[in-house]
Amino acid sequence: MLIHDSLIDLVGGTPLVRLGRLAAGLSATVLVKPEYLNPGGSVKDRAATAMVLAAERDGSLRPGGTIVEASSGNTGIGLAQAAAVRGFRIVVVLPETVAVEKMDVLRAYGAEVVTTPASLPREHPEHVNRLAQRIAEETPGGWFADQYDNPANPAVHHATTGPEIWMATGGRVTHLVAGIGTGGTISGTGRYLKEQGPVEVVGADPATSVYHGGDGSPFFVEAAGHYRHTATVTDTWPRSYHRDVVDRIEVIGDRESVLTTRRLAREEGLLVGASSGLAVAAALRVARGLGPEHVVVAVLPDSGRTYLSKYHSADWLRRLGFLDDDRPGLLADATGPVHTVTTETSLAEAAALAAGPARDQPLVPVVLPGRDPRFATAVSELLGVLDRAVLDRAVLDPAVLARRDPATPVGEVMCGPPASVGTGDTAAEALARLDAAGADHAVLLRDGRLAGLVTRAELAARAFSAGF
Repeated sequence: MLIHDSLIDLVGGTPLVRLGRLAAGLSATVLVKPEYLNPGGSVKDRAATAMVLAAERDGSLRPGGTIVEASSGNTGIGLAQAAAVRGFRIVVVLPETVAVEKMDVLRAYGAEVVTTPASLPREHPEHVNRLAQRIAEETPGGWFADQYDNPANPAVHHATTGPEIWMATGGRVTHLVAGIGTGGTISGTGRYLKEQGPVEVVGADPATSVYHGGDGSPFFVEAAGHYRHTATVTDTWPRSYHRDVVDRIEVIGDRESVLTTRRLAREEGLLVGASSGLAVAAALRVARGLGPEHVVVAVLPDSGRTYLSKYHSADWLRRLGFLDDDRPGLLADATGPVHTVTTETSLAEAAALAAGPARDQPLVPVVLPGRDPRFATAVSELLGVLDRAVLDRAVLDPAVLARRDPATPVGEVMCGPPASVGTGDTAAEALARLDAAGADHAVLLRDGRLAGLVTRAELAARAFSAGF
């Protein structure tokens, strides 16, 4: 039994595990590296510890100093763990969409948690990175960890994660599959493996992430991909991501990532987050068609224990339309085309839409402008609604519209975000959600994106029919 000087000495050295049921029928070997076995629960323990130790060595982080970082949670947790061991104060800035369990873990380590809206352009002063930088600058002894551009991030994976995979497979690894968040894991690990032999490095990326050319709209896999707000002027990519290392990218939809995450827990005993489901879904694609001489290794970034209220919650999955089951009365068949307007649409244009193509809609959702029309609008970018009654009065009585400038953007007159229900809800469950929101209509979500509209009357009729 070994004795270590501190907990951070336990970071790294995670094993490889062979997939059984999920890889059934494949000739290639599919192995996963469960990085949640690090003491802080994620692969980010490696980068966090390396960054702190490097900053102490070069003097940028001094005794009594404060670590500040922008994070989706895992790097913040790794830094908070290191801060507790090394005796530093820490402030972590998080998007408000991060799982509540991550915030609770950070506070348990003694971190100060600051939340900020997730859907902000990069230039906005409250953007997660800019806010963290400002806090670091304004805090005496503050040090901004900057995982996106800190060279210690990919370097630690080149020094540890890559060698571990090479040694564990006896040099037989032929494919590495990993998500791309900051890019540190795939860049450092992939570079090391390529230096040893002909290993193909495959990135796993959410469908709308800009890394592979998506429109940058929100996705539901935390700790992977690259979001871009439509108002962002200069979209800089992390310097931790070395694009020359990645040979190709597998694009995985949110539903496939989330459902693979659930399968990993139920069929392999691996309780992980959705970034792991993303990586495994991509690894299974890569392995199809490969022969028995091939060994595919996927990195599983974090534990599912910090996502019990999200990916492992049936209620969350049904509410967002990710989970379809065999219960009677689901709303999966209530989907249909929805006419929307953007915040820049004029009131006159919206009134014309309500009188024409959208005349049967109970409301007109207002969405963020500038998105790729091939993708349905993500719920976080459903910014508001135009009340149908107001629009009808404007259509029927031109004097109503005349009292406002017809060119007024609807973003200035819209109501707040609509109530929402999911295709995985029954009509009775959806009615309960409307009651809780005090609403008479709602947007219908499938995979967290706009898929239809429902009214209280429609839901009541469906619930009544399901009762017989």
